[in-house]
Amino acid sequence: MTRTEFYDDPDAPAPNSLVVAASAVVTDEQGRILLQRRTDNDLWALPGGGMEMDDSLPGTAVREVREETGLDVEITGLVGTYTDPRHIIAYSDGEVRRQFNVCFTARIVGGELSVSHESKELRFVAPEDIDSLPMHHTQQLRLRHFQENRKAPYLG
Repeated sequence: MTRTEFYDDPDAPAPNSLVVAASAVVTDEQGRILLQRRTDNDLWALPGGGMEMDDSLPGTAVREVREETGLDVEITGLVGTYTDPRHIIAYSDGEVRRQFNVCFTARIVGGELSVSHESKELRFVAPEDIDSLPMHHTQQLRLRHFQENRKAPYLG
């Protein structure tokens, strides 16, 4: 399945679902950030995904990081909430999603880095190298907020 992301685009299809999702900024000992190159749109992104009925939001972030990267993490903080209605994600199966994402910070507590069916590549990226990667600007916004070391989470 492929996906196309729209932002503030008058030609974007109307959403037919709202998905609560969580993502995580996972860093290594050198302060590099874990990113995945997604199979559905070929863009780099933070690991994350939709909440299931028996999940909490922090639990969703932990589960998604494990599923997508093979790493076990512990949630350490909150980057922010990302609920901009101008961000629309259209999937090839007909779902058109308005995403509601809560982005956490996390530290690695175990596991082994391994590519999943959702990612083509995994990489720890130095903060100064992130801008050189093809990435949707909503992902860049989350990373920018993380790098700013805000005293309070972003609420948007």
